[in-house]
Amino acid sequence: MDQQQLENNKNEDAMRMAISTMKQRLGVIEQGGGKKSLEKVRQRGKLTARERIQYLIDRDSTFTEIGAFAAYDMYAEHGGCPAAGTVGGIGYVSGRQCMIVANDMTVKAGAWFPMTGKKNLRLQEIAMENHLPVIYLVDSAGVFLPMQDEIFPDKEHFGRIFRNNARMSAMGITQIAAVMGSCVAGGAYLPIMSDEVLMVEGNGSIFLAGPYLVKAAIGEDVDAETLGGAVTHTEISGIADYKFKTDEECLDQVKRIVSKLGHPATAGFDRIEPQLPLKSGEELDSILPADSSRPYDMLEIIERLVDGSAFDQYKQDYGKSIICGYARIDGWAVGIVANQRKIVKSRKGEMQMGGVIYNDSADKAARFIMNCNQKKIPLVFLQDVTGFMVGSRSEHAGIIKDGAKLVNAVANSVVPKITIIIGNSYGAGNYAMCGKAYDPRFIYAWPSAKIAVMGGEQAAKTLLQIQVAALKSKGEVITPEEEARLLKAITDKYYEQTTPYYAAARLWVDDIIDPADTRIRIAEGIKAANNAPVEQSFSVGVFQV
Repeated sequence: MDQQQLENNKNEDAMRMAISTMKQRLGVIEQGGGKKSLEKVRQRGKLTARERIQYLIDRDSTFTEIGAFAAYDMYAEHGGCPAAGTVGGIGYVSGRQCMIVANDMTVKAGAWFPMTGKKNLRLQEIAMENHLPVIYLVDSAGVFLPMQDEIFPDKEHFGRIFRNNARMSAMGITQIAAVMGSCVAGGAYLPIMSDEVLMVEGNGSIFLAGPYLVKAAIGEDVDAETLGGAVTHTEISGIADYKFKTDEECLDQVKRIVSKLGHPATAGFDRIEPQLPLKSGEELDSILPADSSRPYDMLEIIERLVDGSAFDQYKQDYGKSIICGYARIDGWAVGIVANQRKIVKSRKGEMQMGGVIYNDSADKAARFIMNCNQKKIPLVFLQDVTGFMVGSRSEHAGIIKDGAKLVNAVANSVVPKITIIIGNSYGAGNYAMCGKAYDPRFIYAWPSAKIAVMGGEQAAKTLLQIQVAALKSKGEVITPEEEARLLKAITDKYYEQTTPYYAAARLWVDDIIDPADTRIRIAEGIKAANNAPVEQSFSVGVFQV
């Protein structure tokens, strides 16, 4: 066995171990609040949030879950909040792509934590950007009171949900609310601000204040069904439009409603008959080095993602540390912007480090992004970037100016952008390659991703220097052993904050995905984006040329 094969085997083992860890953690998340909570749900004749979605979507169709790792390893003092207490994503209902948002009643009775609000807003944002019908499967006790100050009053908090309800209605985006459990206090506005409201008898309830609060406030004794059950709201208040005996009957009606929706105008992105890549996607696991500092050829990854492994490079011999070019993914025309991780030779004969953005690369990528906007071709960014080139030569050549040109093009792009973080995503490189701050329609991370302001080793040494200087200024003597201990503590904490799980928990990325699923995630994203016509023209404004 040659050295390259040994290296590939090592890479494959590392990636498969990372994928296995990801799937094990996802399996725990999918249990929601745990077995006891699941049993209580079933005793009431209810389906769980995931069972409701599975029953609702078309058989053998794709469900693109968003934010499965939201709130991962957070709120331990409150018992955790798996998937932020909400299961959501894009699923096919009666043949139509829909955004489905389901409260997980097994997690603190579906109460809203701060990350629950952030996740629900992200799901609504995706629906608004892509003009997707929204189906809310409501079963929530409302705001998690011990953390009300972090979820209630601010611009991006709980109230923004209802503002978005109103904005989507004005945009002509269909919203359907199936109330299958509690819908309390401010949360009661969500179904009422939807187009149609369905309720399940005996389980569904809608009221601003529950029986206990009513008793405390005005002294009235009333049970939940009389106060705001399905019969009350379909026969007396007129708030709800339909009532059903079971979850299944309720979801069947949702399917019938969606089957009759009119079809909107499309963005007109080009698609032809799909082809599988000629190079096997199963080989993706062995390409990415186990050591993220080692070089590799990004073209090998691209050729395993695109149809027929056909990739037309743009300015192939210029700005080689970024690869740009046209391809198709599942038949959809795409423009790809990817960091080249192998060491390349510049046009001046200089050797350029892999994963670093140089002046010419930034210039090339900016121009390519403009071209894709001119042609209405969606953009795919493949990130493995350590940042922009530093040093006097780069500064004198205007690296900040060229970097700003690239950031300007990314920020003002009007075609859909989909970002996949494959490896490193450091500093301004994250921004230039369409990180979360630059509004990608969808952003996913491989288990190998690392997201931070700079590499761990550099950051840890910088932080160590600052801490040691502060201690010495106080007259403290730092031994080499103490310095080594400090460095380890800093490094461990820093690396914990660079993992894809840390990022996904905070929704810096929409999810962590198996590399083998990259093609389908991109294709489903473009299909969703095609529902929303591109109404703006591309303009970059003022920048240094």
